[in-house]
Amino acid sequence: MKILTFSGKTPSEALKKAKFEVGDEGMLIETREIQKKALGREPLYEIVIGIEDNDKHKTYKKVNKPLQEQKPLTSQSEEVLYDISNAAKQISKIANVTDTFEDFSISQHIPKPKSTSLEPKELKEIKSEISKLGDKVKLIQNMFWSEKSPTLENQIPPEFAEIYRLASQSGMNKEHLDSIMQMTLEHMPLRMRENSATVKRYFQTLLRKMVPIRLETMPNVGTKKVMMLVGPTGVGKTTSIAKLAARYSFLMQKKYKVGLVVLDTYRIGAVEQLMQYARMMKLGIETVVDPPEFASALNSLRYCDYILIDTMGSSPYDKNKIEKIYECLEANDTEYNIDVVLVMPSSIKYEDLKVTYDNFSSLNVDTMMFTKLDETRGFGNIFSLAYETKKPISYFSVGQEVPEDLVRASSDFLVECLLNGFNRSKA
Repeated sequence: MKILTFSGKTPSEALKKAKFEVGDEGMLIETREIQKKALGREPLYEIVIGIEDNDKHKTYKKVNKPLQEQKPLTSQSEEVLYDISNAAKQISKIANVTDTFEDFSISQHIPKPKSTSLEPKELKEIKSEISKLGDKVKLIQNMFWSEKSPTLENQIPPEFAEIYRLASQSGMNKEHLDSIMQMTLEHMPLRMRENSATVKRYFQTLLRKMVPIRLETMPNVGTKKVMMLVGPTGVGKTTSIAKLAARYSFLMQKKYKVGLVVLDTYRIGAVEQLMQYARMMKLGIETVVDPPEFASALNSLRYCDYILIDTMGSSPYDKNKIEKIYECLEANDTEYNIDVVLVMPSSIKYEDLKVTYDNFSSLNVDTMMFTKLDETRGFGNIFSLAYETKKPISYFSVGQEVPEDLVRASSDFLVECLLNGFNRSKA
């Protein structure tokens, strides 16, 4: 087959050029926009036409629709899927096993048959065949997935197409996804590749084992935990401090004494907000203007079990503000170890999360905390950052309510969000 391309300011103009050149003998393969309309620039469209080679035997006959009535192959693929679903639906009705196939989705749960005239063995065989048919249709659908194929040495088997699509659309870094998929292909037992459901369960288990999590631990008798929250402006550090303070003060089995330290004196609103939380929960609070005051503020709260430090929000590129936080850490001449928690929003892409982490890493980040999980649909970016940095995740913030919208991080919850979407009830 020879491939020809024709271009024009509109798809119809390009099609006219193709008809003039090849008549109705061509096959329409693709229509695409190669240049968008802009100020001082015309749009440009291109169509791709396939022409059968002339070395076919003279008795060979092929009936083509006129070129203007043809659809691109991608559109035809959708119709093929529709026909496959209808075929599966008809077969299922004949078997009297299931009633509905909505869109292209095949139910994995087969209802009990209405008729009881079949022997149990025969019924079991029919159920098995219908289940296999449903899964095959699902596999064919995912084979028509329009995204680019992964750049792996071996092509991904159809059974893995759905899981690859879900993970890719979640925002996971492509290099990480391809690496994990290659690992799955190499180590997954062949007997588990029978259908996409077992593949998905295996992949979920693998991902859960790859997410580093910091388990919540309580301070031992005579010790205290000091946590400093750092991160970009507007990520929700002050609200997260309030949630943590309420959790440790009221929601644990033991009511711990909590103190607050505020470094964010540049933002009067943030200081007042935290002051109000401190009054409501009857917490001690200290403010720090210059780094030398930092150690004194910690010592003033030595009666507390938890000391939570709110820092000034800053752009990841504002090195001066990050340096100011570093100076406070350097001025700590107390016996307390400070856990630095990097707080980041889940609603930005992986590349931006990585830049933020890199620029705050000079503070020797211990754990990560992610906010705004209720404001995004993709969670692969969180997975990729934890996978890349090997830094554990400690908490997730899933809303604005204090204190209930703070949950301890778990790999189960993150992977569930990644593959099936956010569900507050599973937090």
